[in-house]
Amino acid sequence: MKRLELAVESIILASRWLLVVFYLGLGLALAIYAMSFAKKLYEFISKVMILDDTDTILKILGLIDAALVASLVVMVIISGYENFVSRFDEHEGKVHWLGTIDVGSLKVKVASTIVAISSIHLLQVFLNSSSYSTEQLMWLTLIHLTFVLSALMLAYIDRLMGHGKGGKKVSEDI
Repeated sequence: MKRLELAVESIILASRWLLVVFYLGLGLALAIYAMSFAKKLYEFISKVMILDDTDTILKILGLIDAALVASLVVMVIISGYENFVSRFDEHEGKVHWLGTIDVGSLKVKVASTIVAISSIHLLQVFLNSSSYSTEQLMWLTLIHLTFVLSALMLAYIDRLMGHGKGGKKVSEDI
């Protein structure tokens, strides 16, 4: 019976390596997204002289939005691999946060990045508000506020669970 238990545990533990397929897929998706970014950047540079201030700001916000999405993907790939598959070996130029982001912290960082992306999108909408109805503006604002509230709740829960900075549980302070 002990051999069966060890065999099952070995299979379950080895199954974490299946996640590598997802992380490599995200890396490939990031490469494709980088090509999309390069196209947006080229179009921006080629039209920069004919754009007015508002259009220039909208294009720059689109580029910032893309950079935030790309950073989010990298964060998920590296943290996910580090937390669920295997620790990274020592590499030159090692990312300073490597090994310090647990699943709870990663969720908070992802939620924060989503809020930042949503904020940029909402700013783009408001700069171009004449193209939207009042009802559309209201719904976009409510959706953004939902993202903000979700991020705040995740951060609060992470802090309660003791995953915040310092590792001290808040509930013990009360």
